[in-house]
Amino acid sequence: MTANADLPATSHTPPLLRPDGTILAAALRELCRRCGADDVGFVAVDDPRVAGEQDSIRRAFPNARSLIAVCQRMQVENVRSPMRSVANQAFHTTGHEVDETCRRIVLALEERGIRAGNPSMAFPMELADPDDVRPWIVSHKVVAEAAGLGRIGLHRSVIHPRFGSFVLLGTIVVDAAIDALGETLAYQPCLDCKLCVAACPVGAIAADGHFDASACMTHNYRDFLGGFSDWVERIADARDSRAYRRSVDDGETLSMWQSLAFGPNYRAANCLAVCPAGSDVLGTFHDRPAVHVQQVLKPLQKKQEPLYVVPGSDAETFASKRYPHKPLRRVHQGLRARSIDGFLRALPWLFQRGRSQGLSARYHFDFRGRQARQATVLITEQRIEVLSGLVGEPDVRLVADGEAWLRFVGRDRSLLRLLVTGRGLRLLARFGRCFPS
Repeated sequence: MTANADLPATSHTPPLLRPDGTILAAALRELCRRCGADDVGFVAVDDPRVAGEQDSIRRAFPNARSLIAVCQRMQVENVRSPMRSVANQAFHTTGHEVDETCRRIVLALEERGIRAGNPSMAFPMELADPDDVRPWIVSHKVVAEAAGLGRIGLHRSVIHPRFGSFVLLGTIVVDAAIDALGETLAYQPCLDCKLCVAACPVGAIAADGHFDASACMTHNYRDFLGGFSDWVERIADARDSRAYRRSVDDGETLSMWQSLAFGPNYRAANCLAVCPAGSDVLGTFHDRPAVHVQQVLKPLQKKQEPLYVVPGSDAETFASKRYPHKPLRRVHQGLRARSIDGFLRALPWLFQRGRSQGLSARYHFDFRGRQARQATVLITEQRIEVLSGLVGEPDVRLVADGEAWLRFVGRDRSLLRLLVTGRGLRLLARFGRCFPS
């Protein structure tokens, strides 16, 4: 297939627009495929299934009316390779291809008088936003699922009914209605085989559906975001080169250089690599599941590799017991909230349910000053709930200046001018152990 952004209108090209300006879905699908997309789906911006994306999309594209979900497949055996350079090559080249395919589609639409734009497949993102708004403009997974390109599986990635987990996604925002929209896939392609649970080296995916986002971020994204911040601080804190090498070995330094020079490397894509779902990739697992386990899962489990974990985290406990042959690198999580809203939004992602065992408490947070905000955090039965406002009778009521609290949780100052009531400091200490950073 030759991708062609020009796509000149001819007598053989079906019209793209109805007289009222509505885009014809069948013609749009053909245009997207000619531009290189392996699959596409369509959803309206005001569809309730993408409600959480609407504000962010309209900040970037105020005239947004419809979304095109774009799917590009990756090389299966590359992703399955235990050699990270091979797997990351698939992620990098396919990621660039997604952006290029979306660019071609946008240009083709613009040539036909249709306003369109394509936010990045992954990076760059809005990382310097002082209000701590989420860095991504649109969650491609949410849009793809609503557009009918697949369903989010146990591993938290979209599983395409044909290509399985071996896909990367993009989104195009269009200032026009589309006459036929996608519907959520009627069945769940995820086989519930739990291979992703067995493959994750830091226990981020649990068999009961729980997902430890902090564990995944700390290890898999070590060369991105918070991991990079932690590495820079290790350099700044080192007294000399020997002190630096005691903290960071040569392999880690070279890995960070490689990520800076050639694109950041994912430390593990095990959950995608072992996933057998999708009609194109089901074969071996369906016919000989034991062979699939031996050829795909076992090499990833046996691989000698450092595992990056936060001290005191559930991931540290899991990795030390499950993979004693893999050396642990104890690091800081690296990401710091820049607003009280950001701090509260991050709590469910950073929550370590193993560390909360036996804890049942209701916390009232009353932040004052420029970062004024009131919230209730309920931790019980190893679950967390964050509520707006002061709800119910608290076990602990904490009053603090919001900016001072952010500096405290960012390890930049001690707890000063803080008022704690109720059962007090003991429960506050238990709270802190649920969120090691």
